[in-house]
Amino acid sequence: MNPLSDSQPDNAWTPASLRQVVTSGAIDQVIVLACDEPFAHDTADDGRVLLRHSHSAVVSAVEPLLRATSGTWIAHGAAAGDRLPARTNDGLDVPPQAPAYRLRRIWFNDGENERYYNGFVHGGLWPLCHRAHVPPVFRSEDFNTYWEINSRFVDALQQEIRGHAPLVLVQDHPLALAPMMIRAAVPQATIVACWHIPWPDWQRFETCPWHRQLLEGLLGADLLAFQTVTDARSFLEATARLLKGGVQRSDESVTRDGHTTQVGTYPTAIAWPSSSIAAAPPVSACRASIDDTLRLPPEQRLSIGVSRLDYTKGIEEAFCAIGHLLEEHPEYRGRLTHVQLAAPSRTGVAAYREYRRRVQDAADRVNRRFARGDYRPIVLLAERWDPAAVMRLMRAANVCYVSSLHDGMSLVAKEFVAARDDEHGVLVLSAFAGAAWQLNDALVVNPYDRDEVARTIVRALEMPPDQQAARLRQLRRVAAETSATAWAGRLLTDASRVRTPVRQP
Repeated sequence: MNPLSDSQPDNAWTPASLRQVVTSGAIDQVIVLACDEPFAHDTADDGRVLLRHSHSAVVSAVEPLLRATSGTWIAHGAAAGDRLPARTNDGLDVPPQAPAYRLRRIWFNDGENERYYNGFVHGGLWPLCHRAHVPPVFRSEDFNTYWEINSRFVDALQQEIRGHAPLVLVQDHPLALAPMMIRAAVPQATIVACWHIPWPDWQRFETCPWHRQLLEGLLGADLLAFQTVTDARSFLEATARLLKGGVQRSDESVTRDGHTTQVGTYPTAIAWPSSSIAAAPPVSACRASIDDTLRLPPEQRLSIGVSRLDYTKGIEEAFCAIGHLLEEHPEYRGRLTHVQLAAPSRTGVAAYREYRRRVQDAADRVNRRFARGDYRPIVLLAERWDPAAVMRLMRAANVCYVSSLHDGMSLVAKEFVAARDDEHGVLVLSAFAGAAWQLNDALVVNPYDRDEVARTIVRALEMPPDQQAARLRQLRRVAAETSATAWAGRLLTDASRVRTPVRQP
């Protein structure tokens, strides 16, 4: 299943060409709806308001388009200081030093956040869509709040429209009902819905009591973008089975009530070249900094994992594989350290709190068995690191292991590839991460197979430098050619082709 666009190669897209599509008259304005906000305002202990730039997968993929087109981002204002900065109609221009687009915030109270975010979004939809052995929980009060919050985003959208033909990019599972609502409220809008997580098989999806409403919500879009071919086909199958008709498999579209939704595959990406790479210290300095921070001995072999503390990320299984590696390869005892950066996530959800306990227990088991003196084979950092520190960690590592049990894309894999402009280091990548569809020169593994993972990490550690360089050159070529700018360009082009005809008021 290929995207519709074929007007220019992916690597020909630039911020200037994105702006040209918008200013050509086909699209008046670009508006993003997403729960994640690109900038948040935290409060320091002394009362100061501190601006923090988010590096979530959605922000990494979508923000380059907003910067290029001076659009508007509508998000949930979740940080402690978000209500404090001066603003107009709950919004402000960002970033403050060089404003590039408008950030509009909407607000939830504590009860709404519990029912919407911790309830239906991450207690229901997230486990429903991921094969990670956590059962979804569905409660009618959660879904009712989900409906209300989706409607609140659409109300804000209507207030932000400047012209007659906006392009609206609706981001991910927290806003699955919004495309249908936008279609009713702003019929002249062109609507693209981007689904960043996996789509389950139709039998599993049917277990959600509101599966019909979710499908109809997404089918309000003109273009529905999935991460992989499998996800797109699974959506079409669910629609055919559960809505009983309207699916045209020949061109991967769905027509209902006179409206056609084109379904396609648009893998998300990272900015290329990355400003973080340009500002990063040399690899040798990064390694010295990490060695000093983590008190690693000279010549230590370093493998890393970077993820949220989420049960879909396979951290527990990764620790089991590291323990098995040390059992089968005693020569690495004392010589290999695996550093897992696991940023706390969704702590209001019981399954996440339980998962954090299990991950800590798994690290402790390996460390009790193989630790000697100051040496610990696993260093679990269940905390947030700033992006510059994450970059140093990636540039210092011999191996990056992306251990996802099921993931839409896993941009960490692409970020590691981008970080290694020295062409050293090896990416070991779960076959169940969406990135495995594109990054064919990674060492791909089954994260459930501890023997395979252990063997592959050893292979990565012992890979000759010329082979590392050859693989990284290919991986970097793919990441550059399928950058966030290219992703946005393909979406803009295809949205222009399927856009709703403008009806002047």
